[in-house]
Amino acid sequence: MDILKFVFAVFLAFVPGFLGVMVAPLAEGDNFWYSTLVASELTPAAWVFSAVWTILYLLIGIALYLVMRNHNNVGRNKLINAYMWFGLNLIFNVLWSFTFFGMHALEYALAVLFALIIIAIFMVRSFMKVNNTAGWLIVPYVIWLMFAFYLNAMIVYLN
Repeated sequence: MDILKFVFAVFLAFVPGFLGVMVAPLAEGDNFWYSTLVASELTPAAWVFSAVWTILYLLIGIALYLVMRNHNNVGRNKLINAYMWFGLNLIFNVLWSFTFFGMHALEYALAVLFALIIIAIFMVRSFMKVNNTAGWLIVPYVIWLMFAFYLNAMIVYLN
């Protein structure tokens, strides 16, 4: 039964990636609009984004699994809170991809990303209340989101 929980948790964590790939460039040159934007010199190559997001979604999935495993060991409110922040995280993660790549609304995407960072920080806190390791597994995601905020802000500024 635990393996099914693990697979389900990892699948849920990858949902934003699956949906985001519909509007985001998979490789350099795949999205003409994106390739015309002036970006920061610190912008990584497309393959770096793919690799990092794969690792981050896997970490988020493992964290969610750890939260799901502890459902009998914590209060119902702590568990509901953790799931709520996880759900909001999924929604805003997908929303950013559609806002940035789908709508080409750079400023709105920046606002969505700012909200996503706040949500991810609250997700860390709520996960730690259920399982400390789960919370720490989300920290690299928060750091990456902050870097993504910088990249998005530079695109807004330079374009």
